Amino acid sequence: MRNKMPLLIVLGVLAATLVMIAGLALRGQGLRMALLHRMRALLDHRNITLSGGFTNIIFLHHSTGRNLIRQSGMRERLAAAGFQFWDHDYNYEGLTRPNGTRTGYSYSIPDDNTDPSGLARLFAQRVYRLPLNAFSGLMQHEVIAFKSCFPVSNITSDEQLEEYKAYYLGIRNVMEQHRDRIFIVVTPPPLNPKATDAEAAARARAFADWLESDEFLTGHPNVFTFDLFDLLAEGNSSRPDFNMLCTTYRKGEDSHPDQLANQTIGSLFADFIIEAVQTYRARLAQEGKNS
Repeated sequence: MRNKMPLLIVLGVLAATLVMIAGLALRGQGLRMALLHRMRALLDHRNITLSGGFTNIIFLHHSTGRNLIRQSGMRERLAAAGFQFWDHDYNYEGLTRPNGTRTGYSYSIPDDNTDPSGLARLFAQRVYRLPLNAFSGLMQHEVIAFKSCFPVSNITSDEQLEEYKAYYLGIRNVMEQHRDRIFIVVTPPPLNPKATDAEAAARARAFADWLESDEFLTGHPNVFTFDLFDLLAEGNSSRPDFNMLCTTYRKGEDSHPDQLANQTIGSLFADFIIEAVQTYRARLAQEGKNS
């Protein structure tokens, strides 16, 4: 009973707060929903089991990531390799279990913002043993993959590019503090040519290249980068859609990669996650031998 008391106290506080805001209007409805999700996350946290072998994965994404998962079979590919693959969509979609069913709650990502500024805010949250905030929810898992969506590739100035880099340097500092977790940065996908121009697309390429560079990754052994941008973007510099969503993977003016893209890249992403885990396990084993 003693071990259950902190959780019961937390739930009691949340329930009391829920009652206090029951009379609020539209904004209050949003707060009530966030509290309900938090309570469900607290009640469910014991069902998110850690193996100690980096087999519990979560992927934070929005619609592009959702399509990648649903149209590729990557969940099944990871399960066959012995991994639990959870994913977190927009807050209204919430958290999905490894078997593909929804939990009925989200981790309440602040403002549903996965842009670099939103991710920086997310990673700045304090980590608790229980999922009392969004980052603590993600940290219940052993491998945390995350991405921004394609609007982030509309980098309209060099100043904005440097701002994005600064956000990710702050995020990297947090990841460095948690060597018991693996973090996988997924570069933002490129934009459809109808939604960008050559200069913005070139900056988007530069941002993706930087996230995968030695400058960003060296000295941070638990941080890996999956370059989704490069897999989706036109690589021929003589083409007018250079650094934009390539014609093979686009339909009309939509910046969402098409089904062929997801079928092609989903397995690559799953294999990358598996390889990252194997690499980090080997690094930890070597460190153990040397200590």
